Amino acid sequence: MSKNTQVPERIAFLRPIYAALHDFAETLMRVICGVILAVHGFPKMMEPFKASGMVENLGFYPGVFWSPLLSFTEFFAGVFIALGFLTRPAAVAATIILAVTVYAHWIAMGQGFAGSEKSILWLGMTIFFAVRGANSQSIDAKLGRQF
Repeated sequence: MSKNTQVPERIAFLRPIYAALHDFAETLMRVICGVILAVHGFPKMMEPFKASGMVENLGFYPGVFWSPLLSFTEFFAGVFIALGFLTRPAAVAATIILAVTVYAHWIAMGQGFAGSEKSILWLGMTIFFAVRGANSQSIDAKLGRQF
């Protein structure tokens, strides 16, 4: 991908800094997004059936299927995104989960924006990586493949 170093002339002195930090900033966002998803999903993975009732209340039956799927997907998608491995498929899976989470908090639980704002931020990041994939600082790049 090309590095966008187009800046107004009044701050042209920042071009080298922007160019130098371009890939690092994208990698940092990917790692933060993935690590936070994995940390958030880890306790769920330790009790994968605990959310069975919650997912059934959202209309996902049977809960004993969807609850562990949610738990393991959230954790492993986070790990894969952080590593930049199978980045697009992992980000698509996380995006689906986060879209449901936004719906659950905003609509089903009636919490509105205040209850879903963190999920919306994560959703924005996972959509970015679902569309863009990982950059050159990723396992995908080392394998020579963008999935």
